[in-house]
Amino acid sequence: MENFFRPNPNSFKNTFCVFSEIPVDTVNGMKIQYDSKSGSKYYYTNLGMYRLSNHWGRLANSKWRLEPLEPPTLSKIKLGFASWDHFYPDNAVEELYYLEVNFSNKTVNYQHKNNPVYDKKAILRTSFETSKRIKQVRNLLTLTSWARYFDCDDIDLLRQQIINELLFTTKTLEEIKKEFH
Repeated sequence: MENFFRPNPNSFKNTFCVFSEIPVDTVNGMKIQYDSKSGSKYYYTNLGMYRLSNHWGRLANSKWRLEPLEPPTLSKIKLGFASWDHFYPDNAVEELYYLEVNFSNKTVNYQHKNNPVYDKKAILRTSFETSKRIKQVRNLLTLTSWARYFDCDDIDLLRQQIINELLFTTKTLEEIKKEFH
């Protein structure tokens, strides 16, 4: 059995972290070390944190996302794990975030610049700028009404070209669309 480990409570303030969903029974027999007012339960180990919760995303002053299991679990309560080195600093003023798009799943997520897989190609943005770009990319991925203004036979190719410009340049969506007319 692992020794009792408890991090400083302030060490999670203003952080970004991506947790990986794991089976809930992983924490069977472990002692809950923090039970939040919102019902989330926390288990700390020397390797990292387990969080059992029914809500993920913006949490008070942090941004914690859960990468789901494949295939997805049906339960609303999910267990996530993140190692301590996956907690990165967050603030509203620095350009800390970049976007990743999965064209086949039609999804977009933001990642932190300290992520070890960041290849430094996607443009870094502030939280506000990142949120704005996410909304634009999601609209491009899911809607088709915007495409009627283009003379295009392959909307998926056009979609990918425009989105890549949003990810890898500082051009506005309007500037990008003008280039493709």
